Amino acid sequence: MSEPTTKPGADFEPRIVAFLCNWCSYAAADSAGVARFKSPSNILPVRVMCSGRVSPELILKAFMSGADGVIVLGCHIGDCHYESGNHRTAKRIPLLRKLLIYMGIEPQRLRLDWVSASESPKFARVTAEFAEEIRALGPLTAPFRVDRQVGTDSAQVAEGGAS
Repeated sequence: MSEPTTKPGADFEPRIVAFLCNWCSYAAADSAGVARFKSPSNILPVRVMCSGRVSPELILKAFMSGADGVIVLGCHIGDCHYESGNHRTAKRIPLLRKLLIYMGIEPQRLRLDWVSASESPKFARVTAEFAEEIRALGPLTAPFRVDRQVGTDSAQVAEGGAS
């Protein structure tokens, strides 16, 4: 008898936290929903005023709370409503990727992209691509993981996890 040739983790649905800039990316997500563009249902949106407010600690907390991937979406460079927030983010994320490598987490599990309010098709495409990348990587298994409760309430991630 031959064994089934299914890939390990083929039924794996990743938990993805998306930090979305209020002015651009969150508006694009809203427009994508109104326009009925397909985007992954396993993305947990967390609305932030600016991508520059997404601290490395917040991203690490998302991973510790059960996220398999984290995506930060902000305004295009030069279009930040707070002038330099996205510049700060553009500098932080590459450094944080190096820290993730040190911690034993694949740096591909963290993505940064720029999506304006008028780019709802891009929002749907970027989130779908990221979900596929994380699905291909499989579940995150790290020694520091606390639980697997991401996906129940975006306030949990913003406040530091479930109690």
